[in-house]
Amino acid sequence: MGKMNTAERVSREMSDNFVFQRSLLAYDRAAEIVSGDVLEIGTGTGYGIELVAPHCDRFVTVDKYAAGGDRHAANVEFRRMCVPPLGFEDESFDFVITFQVIEHIDDDAAFVREIARVLRPGGRLILTTPNAPMSLTRNPWHVREYRIDELRRLLSEAFSAVETHGVFGNERVMEYYEHNRRSVERIARFDLFDLQHRLPRRLLQLPYDLLNRINRRRLLRQNEALTTSIRMDDYRIAPAAEGSLATFTRASSEA
Repeated sequence: MGKMNTAERVSREMSDNFVFQRSLLAYDRAAEIVSGDVLEIGTGTGYGIELVAPHCDRFVTVDKYAAGGDRHAANVEFRRMCVPPLGFEDESFDFVITFQVIEHIDDDAAFVREIARVLRPGGRLILTTPNAPMSLTRNPWHVREYRIDELRRLLSEAFSAVETHGVFGNERVMEYYEHNRRSVERIARFDLFDLQHRLPRRLLQLPYDLLNRINRRRLLRQNEALTTSIRMDDYRIAPAAEGSLATFTRASSEA
């Protein structure tokens, strides 16, 4: 099966620009940090490969769907798998990066333990995930979302050092966020029986994705200049605090 073309898999489509530019920031910062043998869990459409791979000796990227992106670089390997578990030997990697993935994992504790297992002594995890209080509605593609303290506690079960930062947006980003919030609230008014919180999440995934895509494209039509003007530099990583759109977390154990 190929990749699902859903709003959950961030693309270069301009209606996704708000999310895409934020995702680029994670890869850009990771590229400044990683070295040696690096594992990415959750390749998505593969747009991060070209940013990270040049900084690695070996870049192994895994996803449950067929890979995208630049897989022709000599140091890039793709493995198709569902996780956890991770199909690698103990202490195989110097870094593991995984962006906007953990919220999709049923057994998040096992996922974190597997990452710790495949990291070499002194290796580091770099992880992003949405900051739950800033989500505008229930996302049925997500098993759960995390508050900053919840994520820190989860990672501390497998790592001795956890450093959590937030991903923040400037005025341009937050103006788009407000347009989106008001639009989502208008849509949610039709959910008279609060079905988004009552129905099993798998029944809501396709309706959610359809409405999400319609909403993003409508926001693009109504606010084209704003939507298209957002760039990676409009986001910043700073100490975790209320108001961060996502978390950017680094975790490690002593060598």
